[in-house]
Amino acid sequence: MKKLLLLEPLAGAQDFTLLITRALTGAFLMWGTWDNIADPARMTEFVEFLRAFNFSAPELMAPLSVWFQFGCGALLLFGFLTRWAGLIMAFNFIVGFLMVHLADDFRAQFPALILIAVNLHFAAMGGGKFSLDRLMR
Repeated sequence: MKKLLLLEPLAGAQDFTLLITRALTGAFLMWGTWDNIADPARMTEFVEFLRAFNFSAPELMAPLSVWFQFGCGALLLFGFLTRWAGLIMAFNFIVGFLMVHLADDFRAQFPALILIAVNLHFAAMGGGKFSLDRLMR
């Protein structure tokens, strides 16, 4: 009865749900940055966005953030160097949260906070059973 109440049988699906979360997050990061990579005008808009929020060296920080998000998205998608990708993305989104969203209401903060939390989870959990990290062990 206790196992049923606590839904303990679902624990067997945790590697599958980690795979789904990793793949969706990785794909989202890659999709969300591709326009900045493919279109110089979009990268210029991102530079101006960072400048408006008083980021240091926006001409450097914009492409750095975009390429890290795209690259870490690919790493997450395949579960390769997952802990590193999670840490780097958590740091990236913590900086973005503090610089851009700190004064927002909770609803506006939520996407950045979720990306921080999910990436910290990847840093703590690694890639799981269905990952290239697992094959390297």
